[in-house]
Amino acid sequence: MKFTLILFGVFSIWSVRATVLVEELWINNGVSNIVDSPEIPYTAFNPSTEFETLNAILNISVGDTIAFTIHNNDSLSHGFDIKNITVPGGPYIIAPGEMITVEVPFENYGAYIYYDAYNYPHYKSLGAAGTIMVSNTTHSVFYWNMKEHDKPWNTAITEGDFEPIVDYDPFYFTINGVSNPETQADPISRITGNVGDTLVVCIVNTGQMTHSIHFHGFHATITYSSENPSHVNREKDTFPIQEMQTMLIYLVPDKIGKYPVHDHNLVATSGNGIYANGMFHIIDIVE
Repeated sequence: MKFTLILFGVFSIWSVRATVLVEELWINNGVSNIVDSPEIPYTAFNPSTEFETLNAILNISVGDTIAFTIHNNDSLSHGFDIKNITVPGGPYIIAPGEMITVEVPFENYGAYIYYDAYNYPHYKSLGAAGTIMVSNTTHSVFYWNMKEHDKPWNTAITEGDFEPIVDYDPFYFTINGVSNPETQADPISRITGNVGDTLVVCIVNTGQMTHSIHFHGFHATITYSSENPSHVNREKDTFPIQEMQTMLIYLVPDKIGKYPVHDHNLVATSGNGIYANGMFHIIDIVE
């Protein structure tokens, strides 16, 4: 009975706090100059008309609703949908220069991917996929939006070639649109904290291949897995995450120091063949 009462209290608090949040996003196109300035064609959902490779990160509480306004700032048609969430009236196709408005409720804890569903997976692979974290946590949260990039394929898509992927062999690998060493200057993804803190890492894979994130120095606990709900509460140091899947993990550091965290597929820790210019980070824990 005590357990039931505690749960009821929690849900009552969530209900009181639930609100409608307004999010206005623009679908912009540009180029990504990862590592050695390859000028890869790129598309992203940004919070303004100014292009950046980082897709907007949305963090809301359980029970909240997002009132989306999505503008297509490109000369091509694009789409909008959310993985594992019912979007009323969706998925949407947005013509050049047009916009859509839609309210989407989020009733469950977790991490979700909003993305360009038009000509899937081609436009999504250009970069147009971002993160929605649904949680009532007060802990520090770090976000990893993982993608890989293939310039010839991206270029072909922008030229109207939507052939299926053949011999997919990307050269560039990013977290939040950048690669190491630029990742080290990204406060959104660089995991920092004190011994004994609870640190939340929200990981989404919006690329085309599985990425397996490996932590040195610490184990972490899965609190949400879109692909394998049965894995919740497992404590591990390596977390495989498939294409268009998401995961939330809790890390409680037990010692100070600097420790690597990276893709266990070592190809993905490189950029154009240069190690470690890929999915690579340093965890920094102090007293």
